[in-house]
Amino acid sequence: MISRPLFKQGFLSNGKILLIFAAVLTLYFSLIVSMFDPKIGGTLQSFSDAMPEVMAMFGMNAATATLTGFLANYLYGFLMLIFPLIFTIMASTRLIARHVDRGSMACLLAAPRCRRAVALTQALVLIVSQTALILYCTLLGIGCSASMFPGELDVGAFLSLNAGVWALHMAIAGFCFFASCISDDTRRSFALGAGVPIAFYLIQMLANMGGKLENLQYFTLFTLFDTAGLMDGTAAAWWKAAFLLGIGVLFFIAGIRLFERRDLPL
Repeated sequence: MISRPLFKQGFLSNGKILLIFAAVLTLYFSLIVSMFDPKIGGTLQSFSDAMPEVMAMFGMNAATATLTGFLANYLYGFLMLIFPLIFTIMASTRLIARHVDRGSMACLLAAPRCRRAVALTQALVLIVSQTALILYCTLLGIGCSASMFPGELDVGAFLSLNAGVWALHMAIAGFCFFASCISDDTRRSFALGAGVPIAFYLIQMLANMGGKLENLQYFTLFTLFDTAGLMDGTAAAWWKAAFLLGIGVLFFIAGIRLFERRDLPL
């Protein structure tokens, strides 16, 4: 059911964007890891003490003396949530909605491929691309830590952290792909695929501030990404990650089935 030529075309089409995001994250990873210096760390803690609400908003308020906790705080509270999210939004829109909008979907379906094959292939492109980005960041974090601070990183906890963030982005990717499958043009796909995840993240930022806003955590998927629980290996954190992965699978399946049945403006 998977079209290899279409998969290759889709993966190469998103390849430039993937490389750009990988390059940007390389810069941030190397910079943040290098900042695990007691002197600079003290400066960051002073900034956190001076502006606790701002740091909490971006999930960077957890005081820690370990490199693993430091990376979880300053990379996985904001950067590893936002950059893969933006990549997913851009890639998912290009894979389905853009072809429908430009009329090139007719060419894809004119070849000996059924709609299911096209949708499955494009879904696989998105899954592989996002997985490649997360895997690259995982290896990058381990490599930077090993070169700058040998033996300081808890590799097992770091791998668990990245498994959790991968599950989160699979849930987001599933929804964005679903939005692309039900849209006739890129504007609608982008509005839905970008609007809902970004709204979830903004809600999470408000919930992070605590107080009366803390209950907003129950209205966003980002709450299910439990960094502390994943690093500690708690069962609850892994169940949350599994739930996120299940959400992604359901959205991918729903998107493919709706794409098969809907009338396309070809």
